[in-house]
Amino acid sequence: MAEPLKKVLVDPSFRRMEEIFHADDLDRLQACCDVIWGQNEPLSESEIQRVKADAFAIVTANWRYGDLSEMPKLKAILEVAGRHPSPTALDYEYCRIHGIRVLSCAPAFGPMVAEMALGMAIDAAREITFGHELIRRGDEEYLGDGNKGTFSLYGKRVGLIGLGGLANALIPLLEPFQCQLQGFDPWRTDAFIRHQGVEPVDLDGLLETSQYIFVLAIPSNENQALLSRTKLEKIASEAVLVLMSRAHVVDFDVLTEKLLERRFRAAIDVFPEEPLPPNHPIRNAPNVVLSAHRAGSLEGDSQLIGRLVVDDIEALVNGLPPWHMQPAEPEIVSRLT
Repeated sequence: MAEPLKKVLVDPSFRRMEEIFHADDLDRLQACCDVIWGQNEPLSESEIQRVKADAFAIVTANWRYGDLSEMPKLKAILEVAGRHPSPTALDYEYCRIHGIRVLSCAPAFGPMVAEMALGMAIDAAREITFGHELIRRGDEEYLGDGNKGTFSLYGKRVGLIGLGGLANALIPLLEPFQCQLQGFDPWRTDAFIRHQGVEPVDLDGLLETSQYIFVLAIPSNENQALLSRTKLEKIASEAVLVLMSRAHVVDFDVLTEKLLERRFRAAIDVFPEEPLPPNHPIRNAPNVVLSAHRAGSLEGDSQLIGRLVVDDIEALVNGLPPWHMQPAEPEIVSRLT
C-alpha cells in the first residue's frame, strides 16, 4: 500500500498563486504532495490551528503560524517574499535543533533585479530618460551638445556593496563592458570576493574611486544607514549610485539632500516608505532615475519562484536535500532585521 502524500500548506499571500506558479509547476506540486489551501487569500487563523500539526512543509510570504512545537511533522519552511523571515518572527534555533529547513526564494529575483540595475545605471549615466523628456518639450540638443556631462560604462571602475545573490547575477552582465570590479562585503572573505572576479576593498575606498556604485546588500542590524552623510560625501561628483536592495542601507534624507544639490547621480528602485509620499523631494531631484520598486516584480519571470519551490519540495518529499532555494545560515539570519 502506497504511503499517503505529505501535506504541504501553501499560503503565499500577499503573493498570488498565478503570479508565482506556472500551471505546469502547480501540476507537479499536486502530484508530489497533498496541497492544503493553495489560494490567494490568506488562510484563516482558525484553519491554521486546524491543519498545522500535519504540515510537512509550509510555503508562505510571512511567518504567522505560531509555536513550532505544535508542528511535529514540519520539515521545511519555504518563503516566497524574497528574504528569510525575521528572527523576531521565527525561532531559528528551534528549526536548527529539530531539522526544519528554512528556505528563501531570493535566488529567483537575482536576474530580474540585475537586469534592471544595469538598465537604470546606464540610463542615469547616459541621461536616456532625461534626453527623452527634452525631446518631448522641444528642448533637445544634438550630438556632442546633448552629451555634455554624460559617460559610458565601458572600462569604468564599478563598486559592489554586497556580494550576495544580486551581485552574482549582475557580475556576468557587466563582463562585456570590461569594467574594473571592486567590492565591499563584511560577510564575505577576501578570497570569496576575488573568486567572483572582484577586488575586495574597504567601503571608503570603494565610494571614493568607483564611477558606478551598486548598493546590493540585504538589510541587517549592522548596516542601517551604512551610507551615512560622511560616506555619501566621499562619492565622486561624476559617479552614479544605484540603489537596488533596500533603502535601509542608506541615510535616505541625506541622499535626497545630496541629489538635490547635484552632488552626484543616482538610480533608485527602493524607498524608505512605499508608496513614496507625493510630496517627497526626491521626486524633483535632478540627475536621478526613479523606479517604483519594480526591479523584482516582473510578470512571468516571477514564476521562477514557484519553480524553485516545487523543485525543492519534490526533493524533500523524496528524502533528498533541496538545491535551488537559499538556506538560512545561522551566522547570517541572526543578523537580519
